[in-house]
Amino acid sequence: MAHTNTNIENLKNLFNSAFHGGAWHGPSVLELTKGLTVKEVSYKAGNVHNIAELIYHITSWRIFAVKKMQGDEAYVIEDEKLNWGNIGKIDQFELETLMVELTLSHDELIKELETKTDDFLNKIVPGAEYTFFTLLTGIINHDLYHAGQIAILKKLAAKNAKGGD
Repeated sequence: MAHTNTNIENLKNLFNSAFHGGAWHGPSVLELTKGLTVKEVSYKAGNVHNIAELIYHITSWRIFAVKKMQGDEAYVIEDEKLNWGNIGKIDQFELETLMVELTLSHDELIKELETKTDDFLNKIVPGAEYTFFTLLTGIINHDLYHAGQIAILKKLAAKNAKGGD
């Protein structure tokens, strides 16, 4: 009887529904970010990160997970630039680049997961004290946490554009 990687398949399904859509909780990362305007991603609500920074941040931690799955012990996100980017005035090209990088990070993550077995999930992440299962489920939670922030910022940006309070 062939061994099925049920946990890997479940993680892939969770990643895909959180990213592409079809999750029970509502809009996915891609559903929330599709069609964003430069004005929306640049909107600042007080002293919080804007949508562009959140997209960069989500992508950064997905890349972190991929690097760790590839065995890169040295890869760390140790400063604000690696974590949130150094995004100044954003234009359409920069927005499109952020979206391409976000999508590519998802594709790379799924591709890397497809090379793993369920046993891999119990291994310790190189340079860390937690397992790959903890890292990968954490990335899903992280994506959705920030998706919620993106949803709120989109609403605030739209209200601001209409001259609302």
